[in-house]
Amino acid sequence: MNLPLHFGLLGTLEAGLIALLVGLLVYFLWHHLCRLLHWTVGHAIGWSCVIAVIISAGIDAWKLFYMGIVRLESPLYARLFLSTIHDPNELGSRVVLEIAGALSGVALGWVLFSSRSSEKTVD
Repeated sequence: MNLPLHFGLLGTLEAGLIALLVGLLVYFLWHHLCRLLHWTVGHAIGWSCVIAVIISAGIDAWKLFYMGIVRLESPLYARLFLSTIHDPNELGSRVVLEIAGALSGVALGWVLFSSRSSEKTVD
């Protein structure tokens, strides 16, 4: 996400919380768009999950994937690549919490913004 976060577990939790807020905001926008276009709630949930994960965890997930695929045999290349990562020790856990936070934000948005029939009372 390229934000100035703390290092270690605190930075990982901050990234997960920011991803939760991103998921909530993205679902809010898709919920209103789907209501306007008369689409089902499945479209709002599905597209919100995809876009929230791309926004919140995209860069870190790409760096994690790239680090696993590319050969970093030279110490110079490894040092240059690791200098582009904010906290290389916590990269894997940060990606996991960003994805979980984004999906949790979408789920929380669905709970908050969807009108459920169970709240209506029958007289």
